[in-house]
Amino acid sequence: SRYDLTDFEWRLIEPLLPNKPRGVPRVDDRRVLNGIFWVLRPVRHDATCPSAWATHHLLQPLLALAKSRRVARLMASISRAHDGEIQMIDSTSIRAHQQAVTAKRGAQIIVSVAAEVAHAKIHVVVDAQGLPIRHGLAAGQTHDGQITDRLLDHLGPRIIVLADEAYDADRIRELIQQHGATPNIPAKRNRKWKPCFSKRLYRERNLIERFFSKLKHFRRVATRYDKLAASFLAMIQLASMRLWLRAYESTA
Repeated sequence: SRYDLTDFEWRLIEPLLPNKPRGVPRVDDRRVLNGIFWVLRPVRHDATCPSAWATHHLLQPLLALAKSRRVARLMASISRAHDGEIQMIDSTSIRAHQQAVTAKRGAQIIVSVAAEVAHAKIHVVVDAQGLPIRHGLAAGQTHDGQITDRLLDHLGPRIIVLADEAYDADRIRELIQQHGATPNIPAKRNRKWKPCFSKRLYRERNLIERFFSKLKHFRRVATRYDKLAASFLAMIQLASMRLWLRAYESTA
């Protein structure tokens, strides 16, 4: 299948997977990941499922992997070689499919059933090459300041942070400067004191907009059928991992 992992991509990701056999023997990890990327594929969902994934018991490892923290650890390991001199932060809203607006009682849902327009915000930090580093997810009806603080809490010294006017707040600027980084954010019109701003560096912010365009090519992310926030965030991270693997292969 065109969505399966190539030999080069598998050589990169195989050492990052757990190799200690415990309990019931697991299904082949490469087949599990190929099944996940088939679900994420940017084509119609009524396409014929590969014969290797035609049975129900083979799809269980897919769901278990998506709901565990293993995906976040894989994403952190793959993106460790990011270009950290310039980092960009932004968010995008994705409307939920009608099948994703309800969940089991007690489960964390990513949308409000009573909301007139059900949507969620995806917060992402990308590097100077437009590749994702950190992700955050918030319901469309909640304040997302805590997620912004958590994403910016991993900054280091001598890093330039690019963001649009929505992030022009004294609290965000102070948080960036506390880590030794430099904010390059355009000032709002009602701001009396105009901080330093480089239009030349700000032009590089188009890379994060391109990333959102690539991310929404994955139909599982763009349509958002997942009911749980953990599952949907895992799908976003898996799609980002695929973009990293393709970038590695193109530069090899």
